[in-house]
Amino acid sequence: MTRNLKITARKADRKSCRVFGNVKYLNSQVDARILNLSVTGAALEMKGPFHAASGSKVRIEAENLGLLEGVIRWKHNGRVGIQFDVNSNARAQVSSYFRFFHKEVRPVLATRPLTISGANGDRTSHLAASTLKS
Repeated sequence: MTRNLKITARKADRKSCRVFGNVKYLNSQVDARILNLSVTGAALEMKGPFHAASGSKVRIEAENLGLLEGVIRWKHNGRVGIQFDVNSNARAQVSSYFRFFHKEVRPVLATRPLTISGANGDRTSHLAASTLKS
């Protein structure tokens, strides 16, 4: 990250993703979901209490990413920002994830009830997710 007029900016663009894994700090381990990812860092949503302060070294383990090490840069409402250690291994692992595993994440914007007529002519209500296009 660079500082320009006391404004922190990222060096690399992050892409949204849904990768599940866990975060290890000292002797504790918490399940997490990686919300967005770049070659320099990631934002994670923690599934339980996570007692590590900013500046703490952590390890992220995920099936599609492998093992990544980094430092906590921020924490807020169960979310954590991690800056990866600067090494070619982390850069290669993240690049490999984007090349072979990443799929675009599209949010579900609305749900609407659908009605389907049964064999007897009765109407059964079902909920189905639909994505609205803008």
